[in-house]
Amino acid sequence: MSGRLSRYKWTLTLQEGILIFITMIWGGTFMVVHHAMTMSGPFFFVGVRFATATLLLLLFSWRTLGGFTRRELLAGFWIGIAIGCGYGLQTWGMQTISGSQSAFITALYVPLVPLLQWVFLGKMPGLMAWCGVALAFIGLLLVAGPESGGLTLSRGEIATLLSTLAIAAEIILIGASAGKVDIRRVTIVQLGVASLFSFLMMQPNGESVPAMSTWLWGSALGLGLASALIQVTMNWAQRSVSPTRATVIYAGEPVWAGVVGRIAGERLPGTALLGGALIVLGVLVSEFKLKRRAKSQPAVEK
Repeated sequence: MSGRLSRYKWTLTLQEGILIFITMIWGGTFMVVHHAMTMSGPFFFVGVRFATATLLLLLFSWRTLGGFTRRELLAGFWIGIAIGCGYGLQTWGMQTISGSQSAFITALYVPLVPLLQWVFLGKMPGLMAWCGVALAFIGLLLVAGPESGGLTLSRGEIATLLSTLAIAAEIILIGASAGKVDIRRVTIVQLGVASLFSFLMMQPNGESVPAMSTWLWGSALGLGLASALIQVTMNWAQRSVSPTRATVIYAGEPVWAGVVGRIAGERLPGTALLGGALIVLGVLVSEFKLKRRAKSQPAVEK
């Protein structure tokens, strides 16, 4: 009996411990971005953030940048557009909603991935994926509009919900090119494209370069450093951490964002907290796979 139980024991590895620490940092960035939106437009902030990440990766990877292929440039371009749309809309939404709300809604990208794979790749989601989507959708309704007590989506929540589609598309595009491209070269292209795309979106959004502020520029540069660190660390750690276990760890991101928001003074009502819990549960459930029992073969009479 003890032997059976030991198979379900989760022994924390160094890589998983580092991913947990990265997830804590990741969750804390929502509050920083939310505060930065009081001093800057969203696309300028995202542009500076990813320009910093691009320059940092260039600094440490310039020796490996020779020999770009057409596949790498195309993959990096489209992934970069998806990143720019995802982070741009998410940051735009945080002009009107709290960091905690943004984090819980953003977590919807995990159960959305199987749906997008079904629509674009014809890969039917499994039962647990559908259960995860249902739980996440109910959670979204509870998180939406907690201040008004209604179940309607505000403009900020709609923008954040749209950002999850872009983030899910990013994951699918990365998966489509996995093993066919050099990770370092593609990462630099996608971050550079995301930065350029964000700067180009400033004009349609009516943004201008904000006034010089030590806190604003420090936040943008600091998040750029964090983005580069997170990207490199995730690529390293997930060589030995399974996607399912990684998803369980990443599901803690909105939880950490809620903890940081609580410390900073955000007070979400109980309904919104329940909705956030359902979204996190939906994320976890969507990653579980039911094992099919092997069909017993009929006995052959001799």
